[in-house]
Formats: sequence, C-alpha cells, structure tokens
Amino acid sequence: MSSKEGTRIEPNVEIDREAISASKTVAESRTVMSRIMLPSEANPAGNVHGGEIMKFMDTTAFVTAVKHCRTNVVTARVDELEFYLPILVGQLVTCKTQLVFVGRSSMEIAVRVMVEDLKVDEPPKIALTAYFTMVALDDDNKPTKVPELELKTPEEEALFREREEIYLANKRKRNTMKVDEAVPQS
Repeated sequence: MSSKEGTRIEPNVEIDREAISASKTVAESRTVMSRIMLPSEANPAGNVHGGEIMKFMDTTAFVTAVKHCRTNVVTARVDELEFYLPILVGQLVTCKTQLVFVGRSSMEIAVRVMVEDLKVDEPPKIALTAYFTMVALDDDNKPTKVPELELKTPEEEALFREREEIYLANKRKRNTMKVDEAVPQS
C-alpha cells in the first residue's frame, strides 16, 4: 500500500526468523531443473565439461537450500561426486535435488543428474550423483539457524541418519585438521 492510503512502509523491517524457522518437509524444497547442453559447454569432441555440470548441480542445490531456509546460502562442501555417463552436446540434462540432512545452519542436498538424448525414444539415465552441503547466512554473512527437516517416510529418516553420521565425521575431521595440512604445499 502506498503512503497515500495511510499505511507507511517501514524501511529496514526486521525479518521474523522464528516464523521462517518452523520445520519443513523434504517435499517443500525438492527441485527439478533442466537444460539442453550447448557447444560452448563442451570440448571439441562434444563432451560437456564436468565443471559445467557441477555448476548446474550447485545452482540446483542452491535453489533447494534457499527454498528451505529463505535466506542466502553458500556451498561449503561437495561429497561423493560420481560420474557414471558422459554428457554430450544437444542432450537434455535434468538435476533433481532434495534435502537429506539439516544441522543448525547447514543443509545437505542429494543431487541426481539425469541425461536424455531427445532424438532417441529411451528413458533418461543417471549421469552423476553427489551431495552438496550448503550453509545459510544472515544479512551479516554469518551462519544462521535453518528450519528443522520434517521426515515423513522411513526412507527419509534412514537417509537423514546416514547423512548425519557422515556430516558429524566430516565435522570432526575438519575440526582436527589445520588449514595448512588440508592443502598440499609445493
């Protein structure tokens, strides 16, 4: 409403983080994004660069994380990135993502990349899979609390527990490793 109608809009209104922090289901943030692979994304033989696919995976994981927490997020980690099939120019690539674990400020997203040759009457095939860990940030770029994840099925619960164990193991490893130990020195 405009100020002519008698309602004044306050600048710098605080966001109600408590309202945002209510738990959400896995289904609420599930994301599917598709695109055709172009020659500019490939090598001279027509194979799409892995980095192009990873960027697309990261973007799709970003969308899933933001749908869950409704704030800015950054990629903190990529685990178990596995390539199963090559992806070629002209093929349709579809990223499917879903939350599998949430901590205080971090969210782990399972990413599955499907590839489909539109000229052939065959179902899409799994080309890549990975887990992306995203961290929610507040307006000061500090980690901020995310909503809990409501688990509705036994499969969601089992995957949550499995990924929670991996998350905690990675966290322990990170906390004991010094930065200069993590990067090889030349």
